[in-house]
Amino acid sequence: MKVLLFGKNGQLGWELQRSLAPLGELIALDRFDQDYCGDLSNPSGIAETVRAVGPDVIVNAAAYTAVDRAETETELANTVNALAPAALAEEAKRCGAWLVHYSTDYVFDGSGDKPWREDDPVGPLSVYGQTKLAGEQAIQAGTSRYLIFRTSWVYAARGNNFAKTMLRLAQERQQLSVINDQIGTPTGAELLADITAHSIRTALKSPEVSGIYHLTAGGETSWYDYAHFVFDFARQAGIELKTDKQAVAAIPTSAYQTPARRPLNSRLDTEKLKTVFDLQLPDWQLGVERMLSELYGTRG
Repeated sequence: MKVLLFGKNGQLGWELQRSLAPLGELIALDRFDQDYCGDLSNPSGIAETVRAVGPDVIVNAAAYTAVDRAETETELANTVNALAPAALAEEAKRCGAWLVHYSTDYVFDGSGDKPWREDDPVGPLSVYGQTKLAGEQAIQAGTSRYLIFRTSWVYAARGNNFAKTMLRLAQERQQLSVINDQIGTPTGAELLADITAHSIRTALKSPEVSGIYHLTAGGETSWYDYAHFVFDFARQAGIELKTDKQAVAAIPTSAYQTPARRPLNSRLDTEKLKTVFDLQLPDWQLGVERMLSELYGTRG
């Protein structure tokens, strides 16, 4: 079997290189690749890559993820997040390949307090969310063999993430303010990658599983409580912080203005995924603690 991976050096792509390797021959690309076009800002180029490689499975871990900048870089965001997936879907159908793609809770408007189901009405608040939704729709229209995983609050030990940023700020500042009215689930790239590999194996044997799935770790939290979890780990690991517990202020989203609107409710209902693929999803704390342990030492 031949697997073609786009976005190999991103947080998710890096983990996918590990999890997909046992499936067969893995051709992993980024946008700077010299042998094939791996740049999703060039939809015709990546279409040529698919035709040249002839994969059995295409995994697209590349995306335009600069949520605020997308408000002004609309054309680029749409090309990468919508037009490129459309090209991949067309080529996947042509060569009979499965297409695996990743989307986001930002396709919803973030209202209410119930976890979003796959069939709930969509209503993105931002250009980023609109382009990701357009990518989903293009894939659904372009091919019948696809797995789209909507996820949220992705992190990894590689690259920047919320936990690293909070620890850096807590080591520099005596006071911090963290948003407390956005609720979601921190989800590790490692978990996403492992479940992707498992799901591909299932899909190859059971094509009827094609569809959209919500994929996050278990449980839920706010950015504020997430930050406190990270700070508690750091203190137990002997990391010195300038910020005392009492000096972390909980603030509403309205107090921190950004060009793009964020959904307040990023909860995703994962029952469909767990049922179809016979999976259990670990609580988000386990993955975050494992990542922090790798970076800063075992929790004491």
